Amino acid sequence: MPVENSIEVCNVKKTFKVYTDKGSMLKERVIFANRNRHENREILRDISFDVPRGQAVGFIGKNGCGKSTMLKMLSRILKPNEGRISIKGRVSSLIELGAGFHPDLSGRENIYINATIFGLSNEEIDARMDDIIAFSELEEFIDNPVRTYSSGMYMRLAFSVAINVNAEVLLIDEILAVGDVSFQKKCFQRLKDIKEEGVTIVIVSHSMEQLYSICDRLIWIEEGLVREDGEPRLVGMHYLDSMEDERIMHLANQSREMFEDERRRSILQLADKVHPDARRDGTQDVHFTSVVIEDGDGNACFQFNTGDRFVLKIGYRTVHDGIRVNFNMDLVRDNWQYCYGSCFTKPGDELPVLKQEGEVQFIIEELQLLPGKYYLDIGINGEQGELYDNVRNIMQITVRDYVHDEFGPCTFPHQWTIK
Repeated sequence: MPVENSIEVCNVKKTFKVYTDKGSMLKERVIFANRNRHENREILRDISFDVPRGQAVGFIGKNGCGKSTMLKMLSRILKPNEGRISIKGRVSSLIELGAGFHPDLSGRENIYINATIFGLSNEEIDARMDDIIAFSELEEFIDNPVRTYSSGMYMRLAFSVAINVNAEVLLIDEILAVGDVSFQKKCFQRLKDIKEEGVTIVIVSHSMEQLYSICDRLIWIEEGLVREDGEPRLVGMHYLDSMEDERIMHLANQSREMFEDERRRSILQLADKVHPDARRDGTQDVHFTSVVIEDGDGNACFQFNTGDRFVLKIGYRTVHDGIRVNFNMDLVRDNWQYCYGSCFTKPGDELPVLKQEGEVQFIIEELQLLPGKYYLDIGINGEQGELYDNVRNIMQITVRDYVHDEFGPCTFPHQWTIK
């Protein structure tokens, strides 16, 4: 394995036997032999990818596509039918938090059991014990039997053990909704810290915002193959478009053309100048009602100079009071180069509670984009990453061409000197 790669997966295939009606007792299997009919269901057909050391990679795809199966093979819970998987370094798996915990033993005793599963010696566990307990924030309960723990406390303890074993590879499967908001924030920060320390992270999640905030790259699995592998927001956009197209195909008693016309009309109602490539999806429990871009004088504007004031005003409406959401916006160059994005709150922070109708403003005092054409994307997500409303390419803005000594998508205050 090359030194720079922590994980190498080469031409991996995985097949499961799926029984139509398998008898549970020997007598049933003999008398009702016809119940033992099964099919070999191929979950992963031919998967290959490499993960360099210190990179965070996310798997996306619809339920049943093989994301968790791939993660279990990386953690050696399952073996591939064909192909090769090579992993360099100690592996910590956050796939089923608390696997190996004994309900009648105390939290402290279960730390020893769980950390031993991850390959730590008793001396290493003793050295990390205080850090594990402090991170879990369970000092008051650590010597109580874990059967007395709430589900949140149970998950806190298991998460704390898994991320404090000094692993070189960390595997995570849908477990980032751990504990309350403050603990989730601490978990996100801890994951970012260990990533900076050079730990390789592979994560499976349906929350695109979680993946965008942690991952350097997304791998989209579909029908047992890698459909796309690349920059998180670009792959995520293509995946969400595909899911929306699939949803449209399954709409009962409504043709695709009728739905597309309805969705197009809903986008056109948002602004006076909507780009032809605009796409919209989401549950609409919270949805946009208007979008306006203004200049420093308060006039609707689509052309700016570098350094101009940029004001985005977004109207919204909810189906009922009390929904917590996060607003986000992105600017993408017309060559699909991702340039800038911002969220109302950072991952793990407490989200604002909306009234039924209102307006959100996003202001850039000095626009630092260099000349070019840029698409505006806007979105609304819920507490668990639910996609309420998302409009990509809703507008296109132009930054005028007057800068001749700088290149790329953005500018920085700078000074040239010769000595």
